[in-house]
Amino acid sequence: MAIATQVMKKFINDPADVVKESLAGLAAAHPDLVRVDFENQIVVRKDAPTGKVAIISGGGSGHEPMHGGFVGAGMLDAACPGEVFTSPVPDQMLAATKAVDGGAGVVHIVKNYTGDVMNFKLAAEMAEDDDIKVESVLTNDDVAVEDSLYTAGRRGVGITVLAEKIAGAKAEAGGSLAEVAAIARKVNDNGRSFGVAFTSAWTPSSPTPTFEIGADEMEFGVGIHGEPGRRREKVKPAAEIVAEMVEAILGDLDAPSGSNVLAFVNGLGGTPTIELYVIYNELAKQLKERGLTATRSLVGDYITSLEMAGASITLLKLDDELIELWDAPVHTPALRWGR
Repeated sequence: MAIATQVMKKFINDPADVVKESLAGLAAAHPDLVRVDFENQIVVRKDAPTGKVAIISGGGSGHEPMHGGFVGAGMLDAACPGEVFTSPVPDQMLAATKAVDGGAGVVHIVKNYTGDVMNFKLAAEMAEDDDIKVESVLTNDDVAVEDSLYTAGRRGVGITVLAEKIAGAKAEAGGSLAEVAAIARKVNDNGRSFGVAFTSAWTPSSPTPTFEIGADEMEFGVGIHGEPGRRREKVKPAAEIVAEMVEAILGDLDAPSGSNVLAFVNGLGGTPTIELYVIYNELAKQLKERGLTATRSLVGDYITSLEMAGASITLLKLDDELIELWDAPVHTPALRWGR
């Protein structure tokens, strides 16, 4: 009897060239916003002004539009993309830091993955040897697990995008190095995330998916590289899935009744937008039942895991300062409003 073989079809040429060709496409599509330094493999803001605090971030490719898609006015000044699901190297991060340093210092926003943390630390030390002041901010908002194969402590996921946007607005408004770093840390401290996946990601160079999962199963608490979560269970209706996710997040986030929150529903790459809005509808109802108001929202694919079918929810507790900075103008390839 013939055995069916699962094949992943992708729009690629050579798997070894995926990252560079994707970056070339980003530069060609948005020449008014970004330029790509191919020698150092970094994305740099085209019109970064001098005299303001610069912000850079980075990580493995395969999570687009994070981070290169968030380079532009009101957000990142540079991004360092590694190979697929692989941390960028310190030399990339140092090149990005030097490229955007305008004399006021540089903030590194670092997701809590071992390679990212180690390499950004080395880059910051090298930059400071060149008299560039650097503040590093760690994001670790994923409440699914305390540790994984990739981290010591919680993983940095959805709150990273919100921190990049809000810190970017603070820098654009003339905030000092200490103030920009402080607002990014405030975002991380007041936000929590949780993800669920129905299918695995499949990296371009691999003959098999990252992990195997049954047709009727979901990974509850999955990481953005396919790291296992709290448990594997049968697929349920959206209302029940969202209820479990909300319980996990709010069980860890101090958000008393009456609080305002930013509700972020993120697609992991393979979930149709129609389903993301089903998730958001359930989320809004459940927040209301708890006395919470989603005064700001974000829905879409912003931190993906290649073609993984799944979604994450991030809740950020808001105050007037965070609302004002969130609403400030932003103009990047993947996020733009107000200009």
